[in-house]
Amino acid sequence: MHSDRAAGTDRRWHALAVCLVAAFMTLLDVSIVNVALPTIRDGLHTSEAGLQWIVSGYALTFGLALVPAGRLGDARSRRAVFMFGLALFTVASALAGAAPDGLWLIVARLVQGVAGGILNPQVAGLIQQLFRGAERGRAFGALGAVIGLATATGPLLGGGLIALAGPDDGWRWVFYVNVPVGVAALFLARWLLPAPVYGARQGLDPLGVLLLGAGVLCVLLPFVQHQQWQSSVKWLLIPAAAVLIALFVLWERRAPSPMVDLALFRRRSYALGSTIALLYFAGFTAIFFIFTLYLQNGLGYSALGAGLAIAPFSVGSGVAAIIGGRVVGRFGRPLVAAGLGVVAGGLAAAWLAVELVPGANAGWATALPLLVAGFGSGLVIAPNQTITLSEVHHAEGGSAAGVLQTGQRVGTAAGIAWVGSVFFETVAGSGDWAAAFRHGLIVILMFVLAALAAAVADVTGSRRRARAG
Repeated sequence: MHSDRAAGTDRRWHALAVCLVAAFMTLLDVSIVNVALPTIRDGLHTSEAGLQWIVSGYALTFGLALVPAGRLGDARSRRAVFMFGLALFTVASALAGAAPDGLWLIVARLVQGVAGGILNPQVAGLIQQLFRGAERGRAFGALGAVIGLATATGPLLGGGLIALAGPDDGWRWVFYVNVPVGVAALFLARWLLPAPVYGARQGLDPLGVLLLGAGVLCVLLPFVQHQQWQSSVKWLLIPAAAVLIALFVLWERRAPSPMVDLALFRRRSYALGSTIALLYFAGFTAIFFIFTLYLQNGLGYSALGAGLAIAPFSVGSGVAAIIGGRVVGRFGRPLVAAGLGVVAGGLAAAWLAVELVPGANAGWATALPLLVAGFGSGLVIAPNQTITLSEVHHAEGGSAAGVLQTGQRVGTAAGIAWVGSVFFETVAGSGDWAAAFRHGLIVILMFVLAALAAAVADVTGSRRRARAG
């Protein structure tokens, strides 16, 4: 009996490992391509607009697929949806690596993004399904470590692949590396992931999918095309998005089988956790965007050198995420608030380091501040996700995670657009890359401090209710 239980426990953790490998690949592709853009431009003679679509197109389609894919996994089979997304991602990666021209690569990246959006909500949904209590916290801790590592190590791994394979074809291996990993993960997923457990085949709410998809598209498009789409007309899409999302909410209240249970947002943990995630991701992912540009374009670092300079953040994030996943049940939201405070302190120290050491040694000067910021980040992402989804029934885990991750993608797009705008305007005006990086860090700090304010509001509100009760 004991050995059977132990075998079942091992199988759950092995299943989680497969999910995390797949999630790592899809999240890695958000950032790994950035360092490959110069060689893609030279190899395929791609325009600046084309390069922008190679990066932003992935984020756009990724965000569009998250909620409907999460709902589909909840209603049908998370294993089947996960495997379909993984297979599609693997094929799209092979096609991206073989791209003969820029248009081919853009289309492959759009498909990759769809596949990543299909796959990722299933991971959180499977964690909800497979784990309970403290084990769920540890599982989300591992997922948080993967999110942090994938985002922060993308430039390092991309730079290493380009250095090994050479400047001509090195960028192709940024995509090809996904293929053998994806094929192996597919076989393991079929063996290890649990079969469907839901007897009723729920409806999939096609009108809800259409309304929410159009709304998310209108929100994301002005941000992901911020640098290339210069006309102010693009901002008219934001009020259009508000109308579409309002219509979506009205429809979901009446739909016989709604895609998203709007009651989720009446749960304080979910509503505030989603807000914290949106604000934090607006700052968190923009760090790597402007730091890589500063190091490579401003200081002449190689792709590998820029990746190594960012590595301390990923080390701190990975270590702290594992710790945070283990202790979040004991400390709750105050742990997230503390992590946000540490991130803010680390970024302020990085700002000071670049002020004092603006030259080629900036990578060394920012190493310790980025390590500290990364450690704080590890105490934010995984614990916040655990708390946010803690009151969600596992049958709704995929769609709830899809909504949460959509907020993260919107935050990422908005943050990179806003921070990038400040960064590029400073470079254009003064030619001072160090000043541009510092100005961008100020905007990032604003997002982090806004997330901290939301976390503190949750903590103080919870303590006030506890005293009243």
